[in-house]
Amino acid sequence: MPVTLDRRDGPYGEVVLRRRGPGGEDAAAPGIYEIIANGCFLMDTSDGRSERLLIDAARGALADRPAPRVLIGGLGVGFSLAHAAADPSWSGVTVVEREQAIIDWHRAGPLSAISERALADPRTEIIAGDLLDYVHNASDTYDALCLDIDNGPDWTVTEDNASLYSPDGLTTCARRLTPGGVLAVWSARPSADFEESLRNVGFTRVRTEEIRVARGVPDVVHLAVRPA
Repeated sequence: MPVTLDRRDGPYGEVVLRRRGPGGEDAAAPGIYEIIANGCFLMDTSDGRSERLLIDAARGALADRPAPRVLIGGLGVGFSLAHAAADPSWSGVTVVEREQAIIDWHRAGPLSAISERALADPRTEIIAGDLLDYVHNASDTYDALCLDIDNGPDWTVTEDNASLYSPDGLTTCARRLTPGGVLAVWSARPSADFEESLRNVGFTRVRTEEIRVARGVPDVVHLAVRPA
């Protein structure tokens, strides 16, 4: 049975950290950690292939661009951050996370086993805030924008997040990208409609990479490039 390690009520509802086990080779402590938001399973530490592919696919799409900067939407269990920080080719790794509880679990909690080294890296910046607000109001631009804040564009954690995948939201994401920059969006299932939305707002080289899972349809990463 899963054991609840922490439960917080915040401005976006309830967020819970649970442990089940044993297992999870990426965490130092025995067991697998799970993050649950408003009763919806988000992710766990059992397998970080999807989160790593999110970063690798974005980096690959940038080819040999020197010293790129990446913005990661969602800290989660920390696999994307840790993987990006382990790659010296990224000159900056910024993460926007709206749940203070998740940040706390990484800074001084069980998830620090995954992210401790990345958080100590001077290239890393953690921004406590809502990604929607950040992409609308920030002035910084990035070479890659990697989004993992939902179970996909068709399966959002909170209703407000749906606006991020709308034409206006995708256009705003494009403005956070440098010319030729790449948008990478993790999803628990493929979405042909989302691919069409990306094309309709002007993204090019739209494609989907699959990540095979033990059961059911593959996880995917949707990729799209802002025209140069």
